[in-house]
Parts: sequence; C-alpha cells; structure tokens
Amino acid sequence: MRVRLAPSPTGTLHIGTARTAVFNWLFARHQGGRFLLRIEDTDRERSRPEYTENILDGLRWLGLDWDGEPVIQSERVEVHRSAIQQLLDRGLAYRCYASEAELTAMRDEQAARKLAPRYDNRHRDLSPEQERAFIAEGREAVVRFRIDDGRTIGWTDLVRGAMRWSGSDLGGDMVIARRAPADRIGDPLYNLVVVVDDAAMAISHVIRGEDHIANTAKQLLLYEALGVEAPVFAHTPLILNQEGRKLSKRDGVTSISDFRGMGYTPEALANYMTLLGWSPPEGMGERFSLAEAAAVFGFERVNRAGARFDWDKLNWLNGQVLREAGPEALRDQLRPLWAARGWGEPGGTSPALADAAWQADLCELLGPSLTLLADGVAQAEPFFTTPELNEAAQAQLASDGARPALAALLEQLPEGALEAGQAQELLSSAASSAGVKKGVIMKSLRAALLGSLQGPDLLATWLLLHRSGDDRARISRCL
Repeated sequence: MRVRLAPSPTGTLHIGTARTAVFNWLFARHQGGRFLLRIEDTDRERSRPEYTENILDGLRWLGLDWDGEPVIQSERVEVHRSAIQQLLDRGLAYRCYASEAELTAMRDEQAARKLAPRYDNRHRDLSPEQERAFIAEGREAVVRFRIDDGRTIGWTDLVRGAMRWSGSDLGGDMVIARRAPADRIGDPLYNLVVVVDDAAMAISHVIRGEDHIANTAKQLLLYEALGVEAPVFAHTPLILNQEGRKLSKRDGVTSISDFRGMGYTPEALANYMTLLGWSPPEGMGERFSLAEAAAVFGFERVNRAGARFDWDKLNWLNGQVLREAGPEALRDQLRPLWAARGWGEPGGTSPALADAAWQADLCELLGPSLTLLADGVAQAEPFFTTPELNEAAQAQLASDGARPALAALLEQLPEGALEAGQAQELLSSAASSAGVKKGVIMKSLRAALLGSLQGPDLLATWLLLHRSGDDRARISRCL
C-alpha cells in the first residue's frame, strides 16, 4: 500500500494540503504501507525553493515523516514528454493549432448562448495539408488528449462510493502539453504528469480533496490510454469557513507557518486536522495523538460533507496539549519565545530568572490558564519585568489601609527563603498591624507585584517573585 502527498511549491504549506497529508499519513501507518512525497514544481514561474523548504519543514513540525527521498517532478519532464509522444504515435492525442484569439471567441459565443465552456474539438481530425498550413502561418500547437463524449467513467471511491462521470462533461479534448512549435512537445501539464508519476511511484491509493473529482475522471482515461493500472481513489471533504465556503486566504490564517507563529502546538493542530472530516470511534474522545489516530483510522469514518473550521475547538485542543505537557516541557517550548524578548537569559539582571527550576515553577503556575504558547509570553511578562500599575491597581493602593499594610509586610519580610506557611502568617500579621482585613493586604500585594488586580494564584506568584528578589522592590515602589 503506497500513498503520496504531492504539494506544489508555489506558496507556503496550506492547512488543506496539510490535512491531506495527515489523512495520507494515517492511512499509510494504519495499513503498514508507505507514505511518499512528490514535489510538483513544474510551474516554473511560481515555484520557489523557499516554498519547498517551508512545506518540508511544516510536515516535519506536524510530526509527519515520509518514506524515502521526495520525488522532484521537474526532474522527470522528459519522461512525461515520452508518454505524450506515445499517445501522439497511437492517435490518442493530437496537436491543436487553435490560437488564443480563436479560443476566446469560441468561449464568448458559448457564454452568449448560456452554454458551459468547452473546447469544440475543432482540430481533432486535421488533414496533413491543414497542419502544414497552420505551421506555415507560424502557429504553435498544444497537445490535446482525445475524450469520447459518449464514455462513462466510473470508479468506487473510498469516501463517496460509486462515482459516475460522463465524458461529455469534461470540457472537450484535454490539453496535456502547453503550446510549442510543431516539432516539439511543450511543457507537460498536470493531469498527464500526475498519472505518469503516480504510475512510476506505484501509488496504490490517491487520497486528495473533493475538488479533484473532475480531474480523477480525466486521469482514469489517461491511465487506460497509457496501459497502466489506476490506483484506488479517496476524495476527502473540503475545509470550509464559518459561512460554508471553501477556506481561503480571504479568511485570514490558512498557512501552517501562521498557525505556528500564533502559538499553536503541532500536536494540537495535527489532532484538529484529523477531526476535520473524520469521526473517531465511540469512546475515543477528541483529544488524541497521531499514533493513536493511526491505530484506528479508516475511510469508513470520513465524512462526505465539508468540514467547517472551528477556532474554539482548536483553541480547546491547544489548551489541553499545553496542560498535558508538564512544566518542564512547557518551559522548553516557551524559553525561545522568552529569549526573543530578552527574558530569562544568563547574564540578565537576576540570576533566578534564568534558573531552569524557577522557570519550570513559573510554567506550572501559568500552564492551566494558557490557550496559546503566545499566552505564555503575555502572562509571564510581569514575572520578568516590573509592570506599570493599571488604574485598578492604583485605586487599590490608594484605598484606606493599603499602604500601611504593605509597609508592615515589607518590615517583616525576610531576606532569605520564604515558605508558603510563613508567607500566610506574614499576610495575617501585616493585616493585623495595619488594622485592616486580610483581603485588603492580599489585593494590595497583588497590585504591587503584578500591577493589576487580575492574575494567577497570589501566594505562588509572591513566592516566585521572592525567589527572584523582585518582591521587595515592587512593594517599596508603592509606598
């Protein structure tokens, strides 16, 4: 069992392509088969090496490994031309000299008559004299593959069951090579090269989006004409936006690089993409690893209807992953983001801030409230840098008894280690000394330490800032 992902490096790795990669990978691993990669870079004008690297890096980041070296499609152009020549020699393809102006006029006439656009096969049966006349005019020719309008093309799709397509609905004879002088074959085109390469790679199953269904009908005719066995096809549902339209760049974030930059984890994103069109077995739940999904994956549970992208579910999954990671693993993910802000690096203002144990304890404190990794930057900032006092904090510090209570706390604050029980006693003692309720000193301490009345557990926050040596200075500035 051999499947493939065949991305075109004309842009960064799109979530639709990545979801296709996930389904191919899951099927291959479930079946004990091979997941192959082919870079379809024959669009010379738009293909870029940096896009190829982005695609490969994105797949690795998601945890999708492939078998063998990627096939580079542009290195096989002569093999594709040889297949086209074979079709020409057998009369299954022909050179079409219709000019762009003639084709435009044909389409305009069809539109005026409210007909579907299609090539009218006008050059299918040119005589040798007619061909020579076109060549003498200096015309170049595309190569077209003959499609019998009376044919019915059928296959059994792993997702959609029995499929039937009429040859008359395929738009006339199909272009398989771009325009070139009559003594040459132009650049081979998608439907032809896909068939040739899938046959050469012995692909047994082609898993791709439902927007390729019409291509499948055309490609089955090419498999037949070239005398090679066709693979089994599975056409997966499209990813839709909230309005039910195909997800596109107009919807904002669609690149895996963008999701990564926003702070989503590869585990959560791969988990979520698996759910975009596939229903896990009962009792499995929605939070699982790729390996766990591969153990039970099958196309009988892939939906035909489009899958609407749900940000809330992705955020929930990402939060679950971050909470499952544990403080040390979360610290290792956040450290590069902190370092980019100049926080927690050796040689900083406080050695404690660069201490791995201190950072892990900070992650244990913040972890339950994180949705994105980026939240671990915003929420950690008050621990690495002294925050400004917001309006609520200033109002609290101006309330009756707030500053006397903080002054009493500062007076009793030890220079050395501070334990949780000792900290609780200090709060009670300071409140008593200032003649205020304990809630006043607690709210005032939070305002002094974090610059806000909102934040994580106060006692854990205070103990962390005491270990870094920052609590005394923050309290002093409020007196």
